[in-house]
Amino acid sequence: MRSHLQLLLRAFSARLSQRIVLWIFASIILIEFLILIPSVYRRRQELLEQSSEATASKIAWIIETYPQQSEAELLRQLENLKQLNPMILGGALYRKSTGELIHSFGELPQLSPSQGMQTPTRYFRNPRGDRYDAACLVAQIKNTYTLIVRYDAEEINQEVRQFILRIAGLVLIISVFVTGGSMLVLERLIITPILNLRSDLIKAGDAISQSQSPPQFYSTTVSRRDEFGEVITAFIQIFDDINQAVREQQKAEAALRLEKEKSEQLLLNILPQPIAEQLKQDQGSIADGFEQATILFADIGDFTGLASAMSPTELVNLLNEIFSCFDRLVDQYNLEKIKTIGDAYMVVGGIPIPRADHAEAIAEVALKMQQAIKQFYRADNKAFDIRIGINTGPVVAGVIGLKKFTYDLWGNAVNVASRMESQGVLGKIQVSETTYQLLKDQYHFEKRGLLKVKGKGLMDTYFLQGQKDTSFLSR
Repeated sequence: MRSHLQLLLRAFSARLSQRIVLWIFASIILIEFLILIPSVYRRRQELLEQSSEATASKIAWIIETYPQQSEAELLRQLENLKQLNPMILGGALYRKSTGELIHSFGELPQLSPSQGMQTPTRYFRNPRGDRYDAACLVAQIKNTYTLIVRYDAEEINQEVRQFILRIAGLVLIISVFVTGGSMLVLERLIITPILNLRSDLIKAGDAISQSQSPPQFYSTTVSRRDEFGEVITAFIQIFDDINQAVREQQKAEAALRLEKEKSEQLLLNILPQPIAEQLKQDQGSIADGFEQATILFADIGDFTGLASAMSPTELVNLLNEIFSCFDRLVDQYNLEKIKTIGDAYMVVGGIPIPRADHAEAIAEVALKMQQAIKQFYRADNKAFDIRIGINTGPVVAGVIGLKKFTYDLWGNAVNVASRMESQGVLGKIQVSETTYQLLKDQYHFEKRGLLKVKGKGLMDTYFLQGQKDTSFLSR
């Protein structure tokens, strides 16, 4: 019993069931109301007819018990009706042939003899109280007289009110039982499945939005062969389709992110990150001027002889190992690799993000490159060696063109750095006067002296030998 009450309360708390039950309740009340109106009218008519029949019976009894010899005696006997029936308030006796009023007693009825022939009873509203008049068809006098009797309708009204109350109570009881039963049926067949389906929809939404595995739906445990069962089947199918589509979309997005990351990494392998970001926003040429940058060129010794002694594949693999080693050093000191040309390696410090220690960082990388190259051996088991040139000065850096673009440097400082390498000494690091002035307090140098530089004339140059203080090496 308690469980049924809980189900009933749960059903009543659901807005849908409230609307349905309210509609059922209102429909029953409306139907019963429509039925009640003619029922009340019929009940009133029955009561009126019963009263009229009872009066006619009493009149017939009076006439048979006390036979009248004249109209006067008949009138005196009829006046006794008020004592026999308190509901009778008056009456009128008419001659049937002429419709003449012979005599009346008490309240005069409003129903005329001609009206009484068509409608034996009629109800009247009266300020002193409701009345009804009835034509009494008494066999003993009906061929000679027409008797119209006036009744007090209060007793009939009271009976009608009680009839209405009984019908209304019965309707209310029926409505309560019907609505209560409807609620239990609705709760079991509709409300609970809808609430569970709503819970399943929430679970489905959470699972899809949070990329979770499909949850255990209550709806899948229900087997129904009706429209609601079709809705559940459609829900499961739609969820499976959406979940599958979301999974495929997620896979596509993951693959797209992976490809984007690869593209980003490839782009960053070609261009510095600030330049790459700038190039994404602006497809035009990019050129920035820098007042101070230090450029390094490195070249592997006797590369021509090396190339003739190795297959192209072996040569490329060897260069890849050497330059990959150099790349790691460049990344370690946050420098910018510009390009490789054959066996030449170019790196710059101070761009695209300016830094005050660009010359020191390039110097450290140059010294490390000298050490790193010793790890690689030629076919004759001799270690490789490199020639390095360094110069400092203003440059312009950027990206030009529309296809196969690279980040490159231009300016006199670049040309001088290239000459420092090409006219240097194998196994040495040759720097210009400008770079020497920036590094002389931190590094040991050997003065080479005046060098005739192609296109520049005589220039003082120096060989970088090592650092005076090793604090920078620990970075």
